[in-house]
Amino acid sequence: MSYLGLDIGTSGCKAAIFNREGQMLAYAYREYPLLHPSAGSAELDSETVITRCFEVIREVNAAVAKDPVVAMAVSSQGEAFTPVDKDGNALANAMVSSDNRATREVKELSEKISTEKLYSITGHTPHPLFSLFKLLWLKKHRQDIWKKTHFFLCFEDLLIARAGLPPHISWPLAGRTMLFDVQQHQWSLSILDVLGLTSGQLASPVCSGTIVGQIPAKIASKLGFTSKVTVVAGGHDQPVNALGAGVYEEGLCMYATGTVECFCPMLEKPVIHPQWQKNNLCCYDYTVKEKYTTVAYSLTGGNILKWFRDEFGQMEKQVSSQSGENVYSLLLRNMPKEPTRLLVLPYFCATGTPYFDTEVSGAIAGLRFTTTRGEILKALLEGVAMEMKLNLELMEQTGIHVTTFLASGGGTRNASWMQLKCDVLNRPIKTLEITETGCYGAAMLARSAMENIPVQEIIKTNQQKIQPRIYSPDEKNAALYARKYNFYKELYASLKPFMKAE
Repeated sequence: MSYLGLDIGTSGCKAAIFNREGQMLAYAYREYPLLHPSAGSAELDSETVITRCFEVIREVNAAVAKDPVVAMAVSSQGEAFTPVDKDGNALANAMVSSDNRATREVKELSEKISTEKLYSITGHTPHPLFSLFKLLWLKKHRQDIWKKTHFFLCFEDLLIARAGLPPHISWPLAGRTMLFDVQQHQWSLSILDVLGLTSGQLASPVCSGTIVGQIPAKIASKLGFTSKVTVVAGGHDQPVNALGAGVYEEGLCMYATGTVECFCPMLEKPVIHPQWQKNNLCCYDYTVKEKYTTVAYSLTGGNILKWFRDEFGQMEKQVSSQSGENVYSLLLRNMPKEPTRLLVLPYFCATGTPYFDTEVSGAIAGLRFTTTRGEILKALLEGVAMEMKLNLELMEQTGIHVTTFLASGGGTRNASWMQLKCDVLNRPIKTLEITETGCYGAAMLARSAMENIPVQEIIKTNQQKIQPRIYSPDEKNAALYARKYNFYKELYASLKPFMKAE
C-alpha cells in the first residue's frame, strides 16, 4: 500500500506517492498562471488549479499500479479562498496571499475589533494577505458574488469537495484565514458576526491527520485510483513542509531555503505574547495534534540570488547553457570563503517578519573599488541570513529555543550557502535527502490516520533510516558574524527615514 501527498502552491501543484518507509514512488508537477487583472490584484483561476491537481493525481496513480494508494492528504497554500455556489461551481477567482487590495479593510476593521483582540483569538496581526480582509473587500465591492456564495473554501477544502466529500479544512489552514480561534479550534463567532458570515458557509475544521471520508468510487476511478481511497486532513503548506522535513519535537525548526526563506518550529503550547504580536510573529496549529507553530520569514529570501543571476550573471548563464552545470552553483563558486566586510539590508521587496514594511527598500553598505562580484553576492546572502537571525532572536526572547535547523528547499544542495547560514545563525543545520517535503508530510499524515500511529513517530522512524548532512558553525566565522549582526540590527532604523522620504 502507498500514500499520496498533494501540494497546492501559488505557481503550481505537485503530487507524490510514498511507500510506508517514506520512499518516493512517483512524482508529477503542473504549473498554472498567476493572474493580475488589476493593480494590486493577484489571483488564481480555481477551476484551472483543481484541473491541474486532478492531472497530477492521475499521472502518479498511473505509475504505481502495483502499489495502489489507500489514503491521501493535501498541503495547501494559505489565505486564498474561492467563493462557490450551491452546486460547487467557482463564482470568482481565488485572491492569493500577495493580493493587497484589502489594505483599507484592515484599517476599517481595526475600528471595530482591536488588534490585541484579533491576535488573542487568531494568533495573527492584521494584514491584507489574510482571508478575513479579502472577504471584507469582496463583500464591499462584489455584492453580486457575495449574495450567490454558498461556501467560501480554501484550496484544501475545495479539493476535498471536488473529490465528492463534504468540505473539511485542517486546523493549520483554518488558522491562516484570521477567522479561526486557534485555542478553541473553532470558527470565531465574534469575527464572523462582524463579517456577516455563518460557520455553515465555511468548511468543517478538523485536526491534521483526521479522516474526513472516502472518495466515491466513480470519482476515484476518474482520478486513477484502483482501490478505496481515504482522504485525511493535511494542513497549511509551511507546517506540512516542516513535518516532512523532520520537525517532530520541540527544539527543531524547519529552515526553508527557497524563493522565500522561512522558519517553522514546533511549539509545545500556544505563544499568544505581546512581544510576538509587536513583531508580527503569528501562532497557530501545527500538523501534530495539540502542538503549535509560528512562521518567520524573509520575502526577499532566495529571490535575491535570482535577481543577482539575472542582473550580473550573464557569463554564468552562458556557461550553464553550454555545459549543463547549474547556473547557481557557478555563481556561488565565486564567493570568498571568509565573511565579507559589506553589510546588506535585504529588503528588495516588502520585508516579511518582523516589520511587515511595504515601503522600505534594500541597501549595500561598505563598497570599495576593491570589492568583487563574488563578495557582493555573498553579502546579499549574508543579509538574508542576518534577517533570519533577527527573527530567531525575537522568537527566542519569549523562551522558545531552537537547537537544530532542518533545511528544506532547493538551496540545500549548495554546501557553501548552507555553511554561511549555519555560521550566521551559530546553530547546526541538517539537510536531508527528502526533497518534496510538503508532499511527504501530507502523505505521512495519511499513513498515520490509516495505521493509527502518531505521525511524529512515523517521521522520526523514517528519518533514522536517512543519513543527514550536518553543518556545524565555524567558530571563527560565527564570532565575526556575531559582531557584524550588532551593526545589522541598527541598519533598518538608520535608513528607514531616508527610504520613507523617497
